[in-house]
Amino acid sequence: MKIDNRPWYWIPVLNFASGLPYAIIISVSVIMYKNLGISNEDIGIYTSLLYLPWVIKPLWSPFIDLYSTKRKWFLFMQLLIAIAFVIVGLTIPMNHFFVISLAVFWVAAFASASNDVASDGFYMLALEKDQQSFFLGIRSTFYRLSMLTGNGLIVVIGGYLEQRFGDKQQAWSYTMIIVGLLMAVLTVYNYFSTPKIETTTQSKEKALESKVSFGSVFSSFFQKKQIGLVLTFILLFRLGESQLLKMLTPFLIDEKSVGGMGLTTQDVGIIYGTFGVISLTLGGILGGIAISRDGLRKWMLPMILMMHLPIIGFILLSHFHPESVYYVYATVIAEQFGYGFGFAAFMMFLIYVAEGESKTSHYSLATGFMALGMMLPGMLSGFIQEYLGYANFFIWVFIATIPGLILSRYLIYPDNFGKKTEEK
Repeated sequence: MKIDNRPWYWIPVLNFASGLPYAIIISVSVIMYKNLGISNEDIGIYTSLLYLPWVIKPLWSPFIDLYSTKRKWFLFMQLLIAIAFVIVGLTIPMNHFFVISLAVFWVAAFASASNDVASDGFYMLALEKDQQSFFLGIRSTFYRLSMLTGNGLIVVIGGYLEQRFGDKQQAWSYTMIIVGLLMAVLTVYNYFSTPKIETTTQSKEKALESKVSFGSVFSSFFQKKQIGLVLTFILLFRLGESQLLKMLTPFLIDEKSVGGMGLTTQDVGIIYGTFGVISLTLGGILGGIAISRDGLRKWMLPMILMMHLPIIGFILLSHFHPESVYYVYATVIAEQFGYGFGFAAFMMFLIYVAEGESKTSHYSLATGFMALGMMLPGMLSGFIQEYLGYANFFIWVFIATIPGLILSRYLIYPDNFGKKTEEK
């Protein structure tokens, strides 16, 4: 019997504290390093490596079960993230800030991935089944709100401080310190709002019971039907997108003389942090509705096409460089809406892959491979862009979406998977 823990008080903020570090580490770091003069090659390879903790988190997630409680884990990880962001801010004025800040971002990335594992486990422990279903949408909403804050508000703050101080190093130093202080406030709030629903002893007993079976759970994932094809599809599905996401911000910020669009940091923050996130959210909602109405089979191909066709907009931007910023707005809105709409099919397929007795662990493994499919191509994106130039790079990105599209036609899954069943 679970206690009345007033989930409305802690679920929104706890999920916000999971999404914000991811947005800062994976997305905002790209903008920051670009403005601080780091080359596209270095941005591509080193910020893509920051995906690694999310790739391998299934390997150490049992450790989080074995030692201490989920609540202590996510509180400590959030505090560590807050300290890390402040340290990043303090290192930016230094001569070797790039190497030092990357090392600290790595610590923050591992802490953020661990925070995700502990927070997800805490949800399942603290809430009854009906509560978990009810608050699923709330979790998603506040996760997206955290992305809006990171990719929008924080970037706008960075751009504003750039203009105010006339010094990009000082501006981003203050911006990262602000992010660290915000994470500290979130940690303090979560300390007082989250209920104590488990003890260290209970956590150890439960973990020891499951420790023996971890190997079998892991191996059973690789015994699933079509697993070779499935893993190839998961790794290649985001081949184009992984490169696009790393080089899109540099393209928007770079001067037109080098093939970019010449936008300001504030412009990028407003475009992606407001219109982009709204379009992404609407696309995701409509994608979920479509699958629940008709099933995954009917929508898999249209959703993949909807996700990738907007890349043509960036091909046109990079070739014609229109003066009006509204063309950029239109392209980003189309790309983000298509991404939200199409990604629903991919995530639903991952849920199908995870079906079975160990669905939580298998889903974690599937998303780990998904993160690997983002990390490896992203590492090469800067070199490819520098070699091809922006105009040809976006053509290559579009071509890179084709293997995933072809593989999707050979996947076997129930036609009506994901379709809402009629209650009698």
